[in-house]
Amino acid sequence: MDPNLLWIQLSIILTMVMMMMMMTKAHIPTTLEGPFEPITQQFDSSLRRGSDDLPMNHPRLMKNVTSNFPEQIAIALSSSPTSIWVSWVTGDAQIGLNVTPIDPSLVASEVWYGKRSENYSNVQKGVSTVYSQLYPFQGLLNYTSGIIHHVKLEGLEPGTKYFYKCGDSSIPALSEEHMFETLPKPSPNAYPNRIAVVGDLGLTSNTTTTIDHLVQNNPSMILMVGDLSYANQYRTTGGKGAPCFSCAFPDAPIRETYQPRWDGWGRFMEPLISRIPMMVIEGNHEIEPQVSGITFKSYETRFAVPSEESGSKSKFYYSFDAGGIHFIMLGAYVDYNATGAQYAWLKKDLVKVDRSVTPWLVAAWHPPWYNSYASHYQEFECMRQEMEALLYQYNVDIVFSGHVHAYERMNRVFNYTLDPCGPVYITVGDGGNIEKVDVDHADDPKKCPSASDNIPEYGGVCHLNFTSGPAKGKFCWNKQPEWSAFRESSFGHGILEVVNSTYALWTWHRNQDIYKEESRGDQIYIVRQPELCSKALKPPSVTTTNSLPTLSVNYCHSLVSFLTYLLCYKCYNHV
Repeated sequence: MDPNLLWIQLSIILTMVMMMMMMTKAHIPTTLEGPFEPITQQFDSSLRRGSDDLPMNHPRLMKNVTSNFPEQIAIALSSSPTSIWVSWVTGDAQIGLNVTPIDPSLVASEVWYGKRSENYSNVQKGVSTVYSQLYPFQGLLNYTSGIIHHVKLEGLEPGTKYFYKCGDSSIPALSEEHMFETLPKPSPNAYPNRIAVVGDLGLTSNTTTTIDHLVQNNPSMILMVGDLSYANQYRTTGGKGAPCFSCAFPDAPIRETYQPRWDGWGRFMEPLISRIPMMVIEGNHEIEPQVSGITFKSYETRFAVPSEESGSKSKFYYSFDAGGIHFIMLGAYVDYNATGAQYAWLKKDLVKVDRSVTPWLVAAWHPPWYNSYASHYQEFECMRQEMEALLYQYNVDIVFSGHVHAYERMNRVFNYTLDPCGPVYITVGDGGNIEKVDVDHADDPKKCPSASDNIPEYGGVCHLNFTSGPAKGKFCWNKQPEWSAFRESSFGHGILEVVNSTYALWTWHRNQDIYKEESRGDQIYIVRQPELCSKALKPPSVTTTNSLPTLSVNYCHSLVSFLTYLLCYKCYNHV
């Protein structure tokens, strides 16, 4: 295309956008305008910091099918848009002193599916299993699950609606019909419409608001960044459990988890995740230790993730594509050291990413590396020191985490230094769990944790004092750190909308705004600058401004596409 003609087109669109912004008095900032002065939105004292757990007899948690019929139906993406996982549970779980596992071969694992309602041209069979959570200590209850089924559908067409039923046709015991739509194939010009991001969800009244709000935003995919059911909290902080677990059960060296909460969580989520794929990564509340050193049994058994398809030998870390986005899901509660298997897998995965096909590179794990709240402050500093340089080298664009029960978005940062080529780190650990929102910041007077606080459940302790910048020689800043752009103590979820290979709109939706139109807690366009940020690993540098990249023809094409999107922005139904 003639560059002069392109500039004329660009100028016209720029003028139209400026006129639109003047008329609407609306301005959504972009990361090109950063780094931004830090903003703290104080906790709204008119709101409750938390809410109670939903009881097990709540309508959204109760089983409403007979024994052999499927329940807790969920779908998950595979490594390719031509395949998808369908999971469900049949049979009755048992809890008590003596439990006997069900034979998983008693009920078949089948999915009947096709492109037309009630017309299923394909059937696929899968695998089934059960798991037990055992506590041979006085007063504690053992558990064995219903039959958990996983079926991988293959040969699907990208961007296509499919109707399906799952279960066992020989009994017969098939589910009601459900529907899903496959995502577009990897391409720099095709993306999921909306990606919902949520963490630390639990099963409280706040959880209900978060999920209802998320449903209103109509996502095409859900990213769940750990701490799902909080089954390990129910005996103490939820239900009618003991207020002090170790006091009530002094002879139990490990803490019992109330596994029926997992079944309740699966039923609560089914109306959403039976039609929209949910991708999960483990959090600390999924550790759930039992005898013989067994951990993560619920997480590993209940969820299908594309670990093998992405070359990983562990469900704790894996990758997948969603249109023009490559997602990397990392595990903080398994070996993350540079000499370990996860690091070796990560390096191989990053090398294989073709940014001309999947321009966006998004990573997610549970505990944040960058966090200015007192809670979990510098808790996973060891993981950051091991892995950050590798992610920076390969130009990861966005990182999502949970764990801290508050919202925080960072300026682009690398090694605690402002850097226009660092990722945008975002914490969304406030989906609604019973532990309440975090309100104390590490830089608040007398709120800086001691070096002996915030010890991780896994890995070493690498707490450090800052060696440069305004906080040099200190463990905590005395004001909101410059790398923290926006923080707010509130429950909610986020929506990521990738516009093209250069621009993505990120919106933070607070629970208190569920009934308010056009109300958001935080919103920004995240802009990639591939021409500025090469793959070569650069040393950290202090940067106070972001300069625009050279406007090549390709960059201008992306900008034209973005500005055209802006012109149609009001046509989108943003809740």
